[in-house]
Amino acid sequence: MDLEAYGQFPLRSFLGMDIEELGVGRAVARVDVTGDLLNPNGSVHGGVVFTMVDTAMGKAAMSVVGEGQLCATIEIQIRFLRPAISGRLEATATVVKPGRKIIHLEGRVLDDAGRLIATGAGTFAVFSGSID
Repeated sequence: MDLEAYGQFPLRSFLGMDIEELGVGRAVARVDVTGDLLNPNGSVHGGVVFTMVDTAMGKAAMSVVGEGQLCATIEIQIRFLRPAISGRLEATATVVKPGRKIIHLEGRVLDDAGRLIATGAGTFAVFSGSID
């Protein structure tokens, strides 16, 4: 799979999310906070933060799978620690344990002041072929 093309999807465009592989087993997703991403309370919607973590984990997981293999989220646990109101958010994901069938990852979301916004732990399934 072409990892450069991996990650092109409409939600990414809507969020204005940048995705970058930081090396084998590491990736980052970045979003500039706009009014469209805020919940009714004026902070970034939790779904935006979750999507950033899930996307960064997916990119990190894809960097450790074999040729012709794909991966998909099995589960992600997110812990929101503080609200994000403005600026730029950065979700960094790291593969904790790559396996032949399961990949375990962890993630952290920081605001542009370096404050921890959320942490996450995820599990991705590894499979061959297409998603259908």
